[in-house]
Amino acid sequence: MVLRPLHVVDHPLLARQIAVLRSVATGREQFRAALAEAAGALAYEALRDVPVAEVTVRTPLEETTGAALAHPVMVVAVLRAGLGMVDGFLRLVPDAAVGHLGMRRNEETLQPEDYYESLPAGVEASTVFVVDPMLATGGSAVAALTRMRRAGARDLRLVCLVAAPEGVAAVHAAFPDVPITAGALDRGLDARGFIRPGLGDAGDRIFGTE
Repeated sequence: MVLRPLHVVDHPLLARQIAVLRSVATGREQFRAALAEAAGALAYEALRDVPVAEVTVRTPLEETTGAALAHPVMVVAVLRAGLGMVDGFLRLVPDAAVGHLGMRRNEETLQPEDYYESLPAGVEASTVFVVDPMLATGGSAVAALTRMRRAGARDLRLVCLVAAPEGVAAVHAAFPDVPITAGALDRGLDARGFIRPGLGDAGDRIFGTE
């Protein structure tokens, strides 16, 4: 199985939004807006290599060929924080199906615990993007990807805002065929499993539960 490399998106507008998201001075409303904008930039890059099919288009002057997505797109948010990235994808693919996976981190073991799953029909035929702002230890990402494979996903991708090397290594070890698109690769994890420098707890900052 071929290792799919990590793609860290290098774009000044995304870098600007990540700086806003990192700042402790950024309020809830601004954080949500910046996350949606950053997610749109990540979605654009993550969708770059999806399969397309040739279609016939009639212009006002003549008939020509164009492209359409070959497979349906499904965005699966890892709750809670993944919800903040869904709108960025829907701006580009408004007809995408949206699924939800509920996982919480056990603060003692740092391992994910499942509590919810709601997936639309058609997982097997879709290009599936699992979205979660933070790829820290990789536990939640690996658990989410495992659940999606179990549900029948074949074309599976992971999109995150900020990643730690430890999380990237964990995902690559478990799913070497799954590409990862990220906005930044940070230094590493602290003793509590938080990404440094990171941006704190994305879910708390989105929903005001700090």
